[in-house]
Amino acid sequence: MSAGGAYPGRAYQDSACDDGVYVYAVVPAGQQPPAGIGGVGNPPASVRVLTEGPVAAVVSEAPPRLRARRRDLLAHQELLLRLSESGPVLPMRFGMVAPDEATVRAQLAAAGARHLKALERLADRVELNLKALPPSDALAGLVREDDMIQQLLRAARRHPGYEANLRLGEAVVTALSRRAAEAGRRAVLELTPLARAVAAGPEVSGCVLNTSFLVDRAASDRFRTAARDFAELRRDHVELRVAGPLPCYSFVTPEGPGPLVSAGA
Repeated sequence: MSAGGAYPGRAYQDSACDDGVYVYAVVPAGQQPPAGIGGVGNPPASVRVLTEGPVAAVVSEAPPRLRARRRDLLAHQELLLRLSESGPVLPMRFGMVAPDEATVRAQLAAAGARHLKALERLADRVELNLKALPPSDALAGLVREDDMIQQLLRAARRHPGYEANLRLGEAVVTALSRRAAEAGRRAVLELTPLARAVAAGPEVSGCVLNTSFLVDRAASDRFRTAARDFAELRRDHVELRVAGPLPCYSFVTPEGPGPLVSAGA
């Protein structure tokens, strides 16, 4: 199972998906969806389980004209979080649709052993995401510590104007980002021993670092405390934001099996 591989049948399409089976996750056989929670669509679709051998897929009917609406994104995320409370989950990203139940069952059967191995790896573990960004109130500390910024500031005061202010502004942004990135990398090094695995995430606007950690559920509070303590000691250099527990999107592959269904654009 992959969060975004190519599927040989019809894929999710933002404007024309009016049938099929919406797939939320792969779970161990016997694990049931939480009571009282629906899936995507309006009204929320009824969620059910398709079991093949040792694993199962959590699915619902795909709503007509599926789009990335806030309501449906939240429904997808909430279901995954509730599922993870009762056992390991291989999460699908939003918009995974198979043509029919037979297709889902066939791929579950073909990849059951690999799915089970991936689920065993994620059992009793959660994903915690760490983002690093320059602190909003770090300018005074930067001016005190950075000789080049001091020089540019004096030059701008002696000869005020657009060019001088532009050079100063660009230098400040660069220096703040550089200091935050360096502190973020040190944070990753210090937090890595508390994790089972680490995965770099995609670039995020405004952030200098985006990294996810696979952490034992029982150690998640310890991880958060360590991140908070690190950020407190370096609050003039970096702001750290920890999100989670999250579905383990970042750790399904490469140990996880191949793609189950396809994501849309």
